[in-house]
Amino acid sequence: MLTFSPITESNAALLSQYYGLCDYQLSDYSLGIKLMWNDMLASEYTVYAGCLIVRNKVRGKYAFDYPIPVAPDADLDAAFSAMADFCSEQFIPFEFSGIPKKYVGEILTRFPNTETRRYRNLSDYIYLASDLCEFKGKKYSGQRNHVRKFFSKYPDAIFRAFDGQDAEKLRIFREKVEASFDKHSHGAKNEMERAWRMLKFVGSPMFRCAGFELGGEIISFCLSEKCGDTLIDHIEKALPGYEGIYPAMVQSFAQMFAWDVTYINREDDAGDSGLRTSKTQYHPDRIEEKYHFRIKNELYYIEKIPQIKTERLTLNAIEETDIPAYNRLCLDDERNRWWGYDYRQDCPDPDEDYFYADQKKDFGSSTAMNFAVRLDEAMIGEIILYHFSFRGSAEIGIRLLPEYEGKGYASEAFRAACHYALYQIGMYEVRAKCMKENKASFRLLSSVMRKEGEDDIYFYFKKTV
Repeated sequence: MLTFSPITESNAALLSQYYGLCDYQLSDYSLGIKLMWNDMLASEYTVYAGCLIVRNKVRGKYAFDYPIPVAPDADLDAAFSAMADFCSEQFIPFEFSGIPKKYVGEILTRFPNTETRRYRNLSDYIYLASDLCEFKGKKYSGQRNHVRKFFSKYPDAIFRAFDGQDAEKLRIFREKVEASFDKHSHGAKNEMERAWRMLKFVGSPMFRCAGFELGGEIISFCLSEKCGDTLIDHIEKALPGYEGIYPAMVQSFAQMFAWDVTYINREDDAGDSGLRTSKTQYHPDRIEEKYHFRIKNELYYIEKIPQIKTERLTLNAIEETDIPAYNRLCLDDERNRWWGYDYRQDCPDPDEDYFYADQKKDFGSSTAMNFAVRLDEAMIGEIILYHFSFRGSAEIGIRLLPEYEGKGYASEAFRAACHYALYQIGMYEVRAKCMKENKASFRLLSSVMRKEGEDDIYFYFKKTV
């Protein structure tokens, strides 16, 4: 299973190398964004199958970025499968966020059952680097006029790169910017606060930093990051009152640092009307949309657990009246040993309704479906569909109370549940496994499914349509 580590300053140098290889052209795929917004995004990463896999908190829930190949033998299919398995095994929703438009088809091909959204306020403004370097043509006449006025009024202004020795000048610049800040929206204030966090990286090879200095004082500041063929501008700040300073800064920064890129991404406007107007006036090559996907499994479309009848048994939803029997089943260490799960890992001292509430939560989030196995209305066991692959398959498991074992009830319920999964909700495959020393489970699975492999611990089985 995937194991994630938080993105922090301590691993920034490594991640800077990875993001430097990324050609997705979106600000989401940059080290700067992960560091600036770390307290909100809580970004985590791992490298699997030669791919950088990152997940971030989006509206309180984790969602994956599109994986980034960072090795010559990178295997995107393996990375996607590992991400799906992680969510399935953790019983959490499988979601992606910030997906570039050019990869929408890739997501839909791999996972046809999806819920898709896009957010205009988060679209990035992407410009041709040559356009911002030259301001060439009629459409940039306004910018050229502003640049001329700036240099005419402030001929002694110098645009230069900054490094660690500029810390005190940048501190003073920050104070002046904050004193003149006239935006009151939470988003604007939030962005401002996070921008200053990046001052500690001025002079770092991971970022490119520069701005105008006049009379020994810094009057503007830019910080950007090269990711593939794109320069991503994380910060553009200037003191107000210097006519034409922003167009002059945009052009000068591009001329100094865009020599090895094709595009410049000036990030999104976050719904700020002033920013939207300003960014549009620089004539972006395109406004790149980002997409959010929630990958759905077959349970997503099922409103309630159905009732399934067999010759002797009934399979249906677990009810509150079943709590005593269900707790006896879930607290049985012998059954849990074969089940491969110890409830103490998640809850050492469960309340009376813990297991009942937990299975209801899993069904509500479309991550598992638990059936009560009933004989003459009494609950004698449980059968569960879980570990959905998001590609048409799931795992199935069963356990009975000890006094009902050895009577054929398990195989009867198991066959019915497999039939329901394959022919009622349209799955392509159901899978199961048993520990090698569990002879009873091996006989049960062999009678219903086809053995497909083994490892040191388990025998594996599956049943297809």
